[in-house]
Amino acid sequence: MVDSQEMVKKVFTQNSARIDTNKGDAYYNSLFEKAKERLKALRAQPALKDIDMMEVVESEGVNRRDFMKWASATTATLMLPPMFTPLVAEATELMNRVPVIWIELQDCAGNSEAILRSSTPTVDDLLFDVLSLEFHHTLMAASGHQAEHQLEDAMHHFKGKYLLFVEGAIPTALNGQYGTIGPSGETFQEHLARLSKDAAAVVAVGTCATYGGVPAAAPNPTGAVGVMDLVKGKPVINIPACPANPANMVGVVLHYVLTGQVPELDSLLRPKFAFGYRIHDNCERRAHFDAGEFVEEWGDIGAQNNFCLYKVGCKGPMTFNNCSIIRYNEGANWPIGVGRGCIGCSEPDFWDKYAYERPMADANIKAPTGGVEKTVDEFGLGLLTATTIGIGVHAVASAVAGKRTVHSEDEE
Repeated sequence: MVDSQEMVKKVFTQNSARIDTNKGDAYYNSLFEKAKERLKALRAQPALKDIDMMEVVESEGVNRRDFMKWASATTATLMLPPMFTPLVAEATELMNRVPVIWIELQDCAGNSEAILRSSTPTVDDLLFDVLSLEFHHTLMAASGHQAEHQLEDAMHHFKGKYLLFVEGAIPTALNGQYGTIGPSGETFQEHLARLSKDAAAVVAVGTCATYGGVPAAAPNPTGAVGVMDLVKGKPVINIPACPANPANMVGVVLHYVLTGQVPELDSLLRPKFAFGYRIHDNCERRAHFDAGEFVEEWGDIGAQNNFCLYKVGCKGPMTFNNCSIIRYNEGANWPIGVGRGCIGCSEPDFWDKYAYERPMADANIKAPTGGVEKTVDEFGLGLLTATTIGIGVHAVASAVAGKRTVHSEDEE
């Protein structure tokens, strides 16, 4: 049997493409020392939740060796050198020192469900058991005034220290009356403003919270917008996708625990470790694209042979996300893997611009990455450059889930 976890560890820890070498050794050495001091200070604080991370993961059949493999892969995912692996492992055990308040607004609760519905929890999923989740609409037993009291108590007690996770868009039409919450009838917009005021940082989870998502699709009668359109003067981290991958949520929290600051962000406030490259760059069908082999229509010979899906609407070339590496459902698969093209759900206005089964060349919309608006037959093979990560490698998927997700197809 091929040890796929060892393969993942080797690929990620030796892949310099995911580490910004322009920063130099001095930068990472300084960051390493700061992270050590940060973790030392956190360990001196009392735990907000009496739970041991290693007990949690071992209860699910993940031993220490598997856990360290996950830590190694996660370190590389965060674009940190291998020397940070022990600190990342330690940071996971200290996640119960950082308070989290999670609110749901104009949404389908899909991001919460993505975590809750895990049939065989990965380490990423299990970390949410360790987090000091002070408030969550879906998970808490309290309701009404009792829930409101719990929220107020958490905001007061952890003022300036809590991470505010926001799931869902915010309706602004009719003075926000399309969405109200709590026994006081506070609008979603008022609710967000009040809770973000004393947060250390605000994490928008899912495409609805980041850009408005489906609620903001034309004609957008509720005036739905994303968190970054309303929250000013606070660090905002966007984790788009529909739903967001739990691994990316964990990565943001881990980075904050490790360094006390938000990760490096792109122009859309997305963490570069997760959204710094295109799906197309690491797609398992990329070789077919380069060879000019495409699915022309559903069910044809190309579809039967897993050819590139660009001509039937795949938006991988203009979508920035890491789901071609991390995947979904315990790393088992992802849309392109099951024969469905990417709809660009981690990009702004995806529902209006990308969610259709035709290539961008037929849409009269200029792709943000440039070049992809040409017909695929005009497309130069050198326009899109793959990274050095092996195409189709399950990346974090195998390491995250431990031995339980090593599938029979890895056998030789």
